Amino acid sequence: MEFVSEVTARLENKPGRLAKICAAMAHEKINIRAMSVMDSGDRSVLRMIAEPIDSTRQVLTSLGVEAEFHEVMAVELDNKPGALAKLLQRLADEHINIEYAYTSAVGQGRALGIFQTDTPKKTAQVLSAASTSANGSDRESGRRPLHTR
Repeated sequence: MEFVSEVTARLENKPGRLAKICAAMAHEKINIRAMSVMDSGDRSVLRMIAEPIDSTRQVLTSLGVEAEFHEVMAVELDNKPGALAKLLQRLADEHINIEYAYTSAVGQGRALGIFQTDTPKKTAQVLSAASTSANGSDRESGRRPLHTR
């Protein structure tokens, strides 16, 4: 788990716009670790984790793309059924609201979750405590599951 810089840009919703941005980033050897694009009328909202961030900023500026940069939480987790649900339940149990989230596969059996929450510091504490306690037993706190097969 780490705090990373996220890029948020609002793009014209037209063919080729995203391709042009990604091609320029590839040309500058910028790695896109995770990305989300969603429609919002005449504009699309692009969110991504790209490295190095300074080069990302330069590429976007050179293309005339206005972007905002924010710190978000990046959490590596198992890419298997239930892993995300378990993490989200930990946050819900602590009354942490997730403002938005997206994920990306990062390798064999691993995924990267990107989270913006209402309390980032508390989120980091909860997830740090959860990762250290996960090294022991994987049993839940004695509660019955909400959903069983």
